[in-house]
Order: sequence, then structure tokens, then C-alpha cells
Amino acid sequence: MLELRAVTAGYDRRAPVVRDAHLTVAPGEAVGLLGPSGCGKSTLARVAALLHRPDAGEVVLDGTPVRGFRHRAPREQRTAIGVVFQQPRLAADPRLRLADLIAEPLRATGRRASAGDRVAELADTVGLTPDLLGRRPHEVSDGQLQRACLARALALKPRWLVCDEMTAMLDASTTAALVRVVEDYRASTGAGLLSVGHDRTLLNRWCDRTVPWEAVAAG
Repeated sequence: MLELRAVTAGYDRRAPVVRDAHLTVAPGEAVGLLGPSGCGKSTLARVAALLHRPDAGEVVLDGTPVRGFRHRAPREQRTAIGVVFQQPRLAADPRLRLADLIAEPLRATGRRASAGDRVAELADTVGLTPDLLGRRPHEVSDGQLQRACLARALALKPRWLVCDEMTAMLDASTTAALVRVVEDYRASTGAGLLSVGHDRTLLNRWCDRTVPWEAVAAG
């Protein structure tokens, strides 16, 4: 279970973006978090992905409270969550080839020896042809780069996925393709999903349940 309990978070303790938020995602469940731009849902997604320390409350992962965030999170917890952001160009190192981008988590966790085979497997899964793997972010489209970012999120076979407006900048065909990749991964692994967005129709089709922002956090 991924649990957010009474989470208050922001970037200035005097003016938190999120107040007293409660949300749970069960293993294998897909939960959509629906809310307008600027409401704080992306901040909450970063907390859920262990990338932002809350000012109050706690994150509980598989029954164990999270005590550290970002690089201070225990490796077992940190690698249990894969995350895909809305803007791939802000989430990708512009100096890296797509193959190296996908391999980042593998190399960071000492799995360099197996990175080549895993990158090839993931590239095929997300629909990236071998010629694209040698290109850098500025040499590919937003959709191609987001495919690489999704492959990176899946590299360590996470038990949980957090997708923060993953398809907001994509066309309909790429959106459908990436949603299908996520769903195939969930079906084969039993991973849980938190999908954050403002498109009610997409979330309702994609997720087992869609939770409006006002039901998650205090005003």
C-alpha cells in the first residue's frame, strides 16, 4: 500500500501548497488524482514519489513509514517507485543520449553490466527504434523523449508508478501508446499507479477510481 497521511507540503512553510492531504493506492490499483492547474497535485505527486519532503504528515510505503526523501530515502523504498513527469525536457539531462537516459537508474544502483540488454528491452517496449537511442533530447520530439522517460521509470521494475500529467503535452496516438505500456506493465507485475491529471475523461478510462482534489486535501 502507498499511503499519504495528513500530508502538508510546499516550498515555503508559511504558505504550504498542500494541506492535510490523505490518499491511498493499493497494490495493483490505478488511482487518478483529478484537479485544476495550480491546486497542488504535482507537489503531492512529488511527495508520493519520495522526491519532496512534506512539512507535516507521513508517507507509508508497504507498511513502512518513509524516513528519508530523494537521495536520503533508503534504496529499497527509493527504487520501489518510478515517476514520469509532465515536461520531459525538464526531466531529462540534455547532454545524455536516450540510451544513457534510460540507463540512469541502472547505473545509479550498480547494475551497469546489465544496462545494455535492459535498455534495448525497454526501448522496444515503449516504441523507440534503435536509431533514436543514440540521439540527445534536442534531436527528438516531445513524444519520443517522453517514451524514453517512461522507459527510465520502468528500468528498475518498480512496484509503484507515479505519472504526473504524463500525457499532457502529447498527441492522442502517443498518449494511447504510453497508457497502453503502463497498463501492460501493471498487468504483468501487479504494480500500483497514481496518475495525476486534469483530464477527467482520460483518468476515468485509465484508472480504477478517480479522486477529485477537494476530496484529498483541505482547502
